[in-house]
Amino acid sequence: MTREAIDEFRRFQRDKEVNSQLYSKLTVRGKVPVKSSDIQVGDLIIVEKNQRIPSDMVFLRTSEKAGSCFIRTDQLDGETDWKLKVAVSCTQRLPALGDLFSISAYVYAQKPQMDIHSFEGTFTREDTDPPIHESLSIENTLWASTIVASGTVIGVVIYTGKETRSVMNTSDPKNKVGLLDLELNRLTKALFLALVALSIVMVTLQGYVGPWYRNLFRFLLLFSYIIPISLRVNLDMGKAVYGWMMMKDENIPGTVVRTSTIPEELGRLVYLLTDKTGTLTKNEMIFKRLHLGTVSYGADMMDEIQSHVRDSCSQMQSQAGGNNTGSTPLRKAQSSAPKVRKSVSSRIHEAVKAIVLCHNVTPVYESRAGVTGETEFAEADQDFSDENRTYQASSPDEVALVQWTESVGLTLVSRDLTSMQLKTPSGQVLSFCILQLFPFTSESKRMGVIVRDESTAEITFYMKGADVAMSSIVQYNDWLEEECGNMAREGLRTLVVAKKALTEEQYQDFESRYTQAKLSMHDRSLKVAAVVESLEREMELLCLTGVEDQLQTDVRPTLEMLRNAGIKIWMLTGDKLETATCIAKSSHLVSRTQDIHIFRQVTSRGEAHLELNAFRRKHDCALVISGDSLEVCLKYYEHEFVELACQCPAVVCCRCSPTQKARIVTLLQQHTGRRTCAVGDGGNDVSMIQAADCGIGIEGKEGKQASLAADFSITQFRHIGRLLMVHGRNSYKRSAALGQFVMHRGLIISTMQAVFSSVFYFASVPLYQGFLMVGYATIYTMFPVFSLVLDQDVKPEMAMLYPELYKDLTKGRSLSFKTFLIWVLISIYQGGILMYGALVLFESEFVHVVAISFTALILTELLMVALTVRTWHWLMVVAEFLSLGCYVSSLAFLNEYFGIGRVSFGAFLDVAFITTVTFLWKVSAITVVSCLPLYVLKYLRRKLSPPSYCKLAS
Repeated sequence: MTREAIDEFRRFQRDKEVNSQLYSKLTVRGKVPVKSSDIQVGDLIIVEKNQRIPSDMVFLRTSEKAGSCFIRTDQLDGETDWKLKVAVSCTQRLPALGDLFSISAYVYAQKPQMDIHSFEGTFTREDTDPPIHESLSIENTLWASTIVASGTVIGVVIYTGKETRSVMNTSDPKNKVGLLDLELNRLTKALFLALVALSIVMVTLQGYVGPWYRNLFRFLLLFSYIIPISLRVNLDMGKAVYGWMMMKDENIPGTVVRTSTIPEELGRLVYLLTDKTGTLTKNEMIFKRLHLGTVSYGADMMDEIQSHVRDSCSQMQSQAGGNNTGSTPLRKAQSSAPKVRKSVSSRIHEAVKAIVLCHNVTPVYESRAGVTGETEFAEADQDFSDENRTYQASSPDEVALVQWTESVGLTLVSRDLTSMQLKTPSGQVLSFCILQLFPFTSESKRMGVIVRDESTAEITFYMKGADVAMSSIVQYNDWLEEECGNMAREGLRTLVVAKKALTEEQYQDFESRYTQAKLSMHDRSLKVAAVVESLEREMELLCLTGVEDQLQTDVRPTLEMLRNAGIKIWMLTGDKLETATCIAKSSHLVSRTQDIHIFRQVTSRGEAHLELNAFRRKHDCALVISGDSLEVCLKYYEHEFVELACQCPAVVCCRCSPTQKARIVTLLQQHTGRRTCAVGDGGNDVSMIQAADCGIGIEGKEGKQASLAADFSITQFRHIGRLLMVHGRNSYKRSAALGQFVMHRGLIISTMQAVFSSVFYFASVPLYQGFLMVGYATIYTMFPVFSLVLDQDVKPEMAMLYPELYKDLTKGRSLSFKTFLIWVLISIYQGGILMYGALVLFESEFVHVVAISFTALILTELLMVALTVRTWHWLMVVAEFLSLGCYVSSLAFLNEYFGIGRVSFGAFLDVAFITTVTFLWKVSAITVVSCLPLYVLKYLRRKLSPPSYCKLAS
């Protein structure tokens, strides 16, 4: 209780810290500071660069000239790429900040919803004639928990508190109770029933004489040792020890155990649900390959490309220089020339130029600190200096491509909404005017740009996209499909780049149709797409690029190990389907021999039914499904879908929202009843981590939100292997042994009491007095029994080498009703032998029975610990001798303490009797009879049907 209260208090402190962050609120009187917990709907809030956005807002204006800014959304959807947000143009155009109060306008927003990818609203300004109406979409919003990456923004608050998108997407945490604790609770209930039954039997055998109900209660008290009260204490201390061992393990540095109540869960997992970005991958893109159809360039041949680019650039410069009379004749000459096969050099130059022009990347310059007194120089130089240039884009792939073109000589130096500047290897700057930009959408799977070269006035339409979308657009070729397949098998993300030269007339015609389509009110998106498609015909294929998303270190062997351990791995990601499939292959989540079944997009019940039937016919193949289709399937065919998915060796769910991730976890728990574990590293994984039986957070680039909410926090994905195979396995096996041993300890002394009572005419008289009973459960047997938490059946190296050992644990055989009954039988046998042996061997006086039986009992317990231990640890030996020493020394101590003459203790501690040979041989004989058969049985069982770990150990 206290421990959980401390955990809660720490959480409270962390929440308070976040809620008391200060922000600037804009009022008629100017800026006033306001705590984030006091922000209300309708407030105008100013958020600086690198500050967290406190609540959901509509973006009114920004300090950036372009009227747009970038935000980081990693804590919301787990994607580390930056998103471009656009300010409402009506308020962005106002001359000064204070003018926001001089206009009369209102924002209409839809009711709070969970979907973070959509928003519908309108902005209306009433004091103009006619009133201005602007439609608001997702690009005009700033959701809470995101961070401003560029400029200062001002927004009007539309949702706060529980209505914000990020809070609606997190679920309430639940108190986690381990499966082992539940099993032990069941056994304790069984023991309680046994206690009542035994007491009733005793009273019945007495024959209900006199006040029998009083005797019933006396028996209940006498046999109360059956209930293992010390079990909870022992287990909790054990859990603390396991947690300490995990944190001290040098092979997994930086591991933190935040919930110390469930370490055994790590040993029982069947489903592991993992996030992709930042968990399996590093989210660092690296350009790996350029393919031109006839020739392919790998990472080691980039210098060759560099020299080609340098040559063709200088060639063009000299051409332009020799033809200085004007740029038009040059074009005429070019276009009328017969189509010769282009040289490799010019083809490479075309490809690199297309890559550097067709994208959504903006170069950003950090103002250099430390240059004092040279401000003018810094200003002039700032534009094109390479050291402080960084690229911002909504996709890390695009940044990788632009960084690569910089490394081979063509550098993107500046970009705004209408123009772009490139720098050639010789330092010449080329300007291009952006005429149209067609952004990437998940439906079209491609993006395009129409640019005009300022020096030659040529208009070119560049396009890049996924091979699926582009193969029908480019001119016929025989290599694209094959090469895409080859690159995908290497785990590279492929993009096809193409271009088309347009004449001025063609472009003007296109522009008028495009503008018309953009103004239509009905089916606008369809009409716009149709106009763009009229351009997307017979494009010239330039090249195919391959970019690698680097996997975290040792992801492949770790996943392999987990799969061999019988754990089914599901990957839940917010990323695109192609990327997710690609990573699933490259990380060996799906093995090479397995087929992948990509679940088609379904929207209705009928479609879902057909698609599920198609999937049912396939065997042993991995499933890839998107979040929308998953929703539909779960709505109509929840049971069937989960049943099919559970049979798959691996499942990949892409485009998942945070709540969907949590829902999948709870579905697995309900339908399979197995233990689940969720692994993630961003704010979008928190719900999933809290819903799972065991949550593991990775401290990553995406902040600490996941690792703070998790039960276990690690620094790298590969540490999971050791955490489960070694620590999880040990925690479960040790706790199971410890739990059963504590129960055995109580049962054996209760059996002796029962035998004693039945021999003496069912008298409800205690066999041992208070002090002995207290000493028995604490000082005499506590250390050896607790030392079982140091026991291990195989060495950690073995457990890592043979993950199959882990498979046995999921069946829960270390602690079941079967093992429990075996221990009950052992307790009854030993208790009976100890008591009857003492009674058979006792001399003239009854007092010696107590001395003989109690000493034999302590020895038996110590020997039983030795029998249970699989691998000795020096502390165990110390514990055994310590307990024995405590018992022997306490005999002398008790003797003086209670004085001779009292029947209960004095006579029991008859020093003269204890030191005789008779006493020693009687005790030894009883102990041997009670323990030897068990040793023999254990030896035979080891020889005849050894458990799997024995086979390995030998």
